[in-house]
Amino acid sequence: MGWFQTMTTNEYIRGVKTLGWSPFDGKLWQRNYWEHIIRNQDEYQCISQYIMNNPQNWENDKLKNHGNL
Repeated sequence: MGWFQTMTTNEYIRGVKTLGWSPFDGKLWQRNYWEHIIRNQDEYQCISQYIMNNPQNWENDKLKNHGNL
């Protein structure tokens, strides 16, 4: 993952400097993330459902109003 982040960040910087891409003032990558290898169909279904339902849960997010997002 680190290699991918490095390569894409370098490509973005090159694009800003030489291709006229808009600069982004924030971080390109989230500092802490959780990665997981999906190993079977059941895991895939569970994770897919989480992704589809996640926006509905934002209103109930306890961290939302504490500047942690």
